[in-house]
Amino acid sequence: MHTARCVSRTLRATKSIIHRRWLSAASADTVRIVEVGPRDGLQNEKGIIPVETKVELINRLSSAGLRTIEAGSFVSPKWVPQMAGTSEVLSRIKQLPGVHYPVLVPNQKGLDNLFASSASLTDEIAIFAAATDEFSTANLNVTVRESLERFAPVARAARDKGYRVRGYVSVVIACPYSGAVKPESVRNVAKELVEMGCYEVSLGDTVGMGIPHQVSAMLEEVQKDVPVQRLAGHFHDTYGTAIANVFAALASGVRTIDSSVGGLGGCPYSPGATGNVATEDVVYALQNSPYKLEGDIDLQKLVEIGWWINKELGRDNVSRAGRALRAKAKL
Repeated sequence: MHTARCVSRTLRATKSIIHRRWLSAASADTVRIVEVGPRDGLQNEKGIIPVETKVELINRLSSAGLRTIEAGSFVSPKWVPQMAGTSEVLSRIKQLPGVHYPVLVPNQKGLDNLFASSASLTDEIAIFAAATDEFSTANLNVTVRESLERFAPVARAARDKGYRVRGYVSVVIACPYSGAVKPESVRNVAKELVEMGCYEVSLGDTVGMGIPHQVSAMLEEVQKDVPVQRLAGHFHDTYGTAIANVFAALASGVRTIDSSVGGLGGCPYSPGATGNVATEDVVYALQNSPYKLEGDIDLQKLVEIGWWINKELGRDNVSRAGRALRAKAKL
């Protein structure tokens, strides 16, 4: 057990060094993709997803060249049964050098469960807050202030053990319960997440209502307190504006984009919200653009993965690029 933990700490330290080198070496035009399909994408499915399916999905994504893949969540299976077995998933996936496999941790108990899992070789956790009390109460049963107070010791404990911590802010444009969200509210939450040790904060248009000028205005406000290099964009495609919002974020200086293969996802606390922007759509849209992708991402493999996982789940593939490229390949 002691040896396994030593190996785990060594691997986390090595991956952290790789990440720091990436931050210093990446050009201003390099875009990093955070694949959230295996966690944010799957957690809203109605049925239970076998561990084998989740393991295969993650392995396929890493083989396609993605370097940051959310592997699951240490949340109670009572509340999110789709995330059951995350520890087993981490122990069974083929971990590739230079690839990060972050997991969501909702509270101290979730962090303790991660620490107790000797098989866990992840080097990163994610914590999540919201920009409105209404959404935070529906999602976490606490206000925004209470959620931040809850997460501060979680972030500190994780960092003390060598884990990187990433933050999420939900409903940065609109809230399904309270309407339009003030950019100042987003700025305040993002600032506190950075102050508690998050190396990056992902700003989520959870309901997918955002349009480019709103995204630009929100980012301009947040940058008053948080450097743009520490911000990421997380866009849902409910109104078909996700790709436009991605480019608005890039124009504002953001260089990390969350996406989900096959457009997997949704939000149980946001009625009508569809999935995250599809990874295939983001990769396709960045081709021959002023931006270049981090790593060597194979678009055709992503298309195949998107069709495979949606078939496994019995749902339609909503990736526009995925559908078009597959149809073209059949001609």
